[in-house]
Amino acid sequence: MEIRNLRYFLAVARLENMSRAAEVLHVTQPTLSKAIRSLEDELGKKLFTRHSFSIELTEEGMLLRDRASDLIDMADKIENEFRVLDDITGGDLYLGLAESYQIRYLARGIHDFKETYPNLRYHITSGDTEQVTEKLDKGLLDFAVICDEPNALKYEFLPFPEADIWGVVMPEDSPLASKKAIRFDDLKGLPLFVSDQSWRYDLPRWCGEGVKELHQEGSFRLSYNASMFVKEGLGYLLTFDKLINTLPGSGLVFRPLEPALETIFYLIWGKDQTFTPIAERFLEHMKKFLRR
Repeated sequence: MEIRNLRYFLAVARLENMSRAAEVLHVTQPTLSKAIRSLEDELGKKLFTRHSFSIELTEEGMLLRDRASDLIDMADKIENEFRVLDDITGGDLYLGLAESYQIRYLARGIHDFKETYPNLRYHITSGDTEQVTEKLDKGLLDFAVICDEPNALKYEFLPFPEADIWGVVMPEDSPLASKKAIRFDDLKGLPLFVSDQSWRYDLPRWCGEGVKELHQEGSFRLSYNASMFVKEGLGYLLTFDKLINTLPGSGLVFRPLEPALETIFYLIWGKDQTFTPIAERFLEHMKKFLRR
């Protein structure tokens, strides 16, 4: 299976039009059609359903799209790594990051590291713990930052120096905005926005079985998107402090939970992971930086 054909396939899958994909790829339409037929013949499955003016993925095509994206990402990562192996002033780092104000420590660490390695290039993927650890396990990332205690059998890790504080983001005119802190009884009956991961693992740490008495209105992986729903009066967001602008004039306020709920973030990497030279140097740098 040729990487080039997979790149062609992904372009057609994204644009859902053979002619436009050919233009974007700077190839002829017959060349593109031949590449898609070659993939279908090789896999023994139809990848697209053709219509008069568009095409759409079959179920088999959707499966290949997901697998091909990872393969292309890995191929690009390998090419980049080998291209810069002899570059003693830089290289490529691949990081997957959960949302946290603590990411500032990683940013500061990278800033300091670039003083020694000015040609460093870093590629950031955002997501929750499940998303970024999946990419780390597949070898698509060098490091991940997660908000769950790492599996010590699979990962090495460094904790960040502070903890994130949980609380509620709400409209500034909400009745709860007059409170200094939000207790469990305050949240009963309210429409709550929180990620599925936090609903399953973080909230039970705070209220135990009481989580069954709360109402999850919607699930968001990104707090900023959820805050837009809060602004429109659709519910209340359970999230970390400092992720959302709650300054005067924002229309929103943040109130911490009581009793306090905190989450530690970790920089993780795989046990016995093989690093590129730049990733190995970066790890040594971050070990010293996070322990200051």
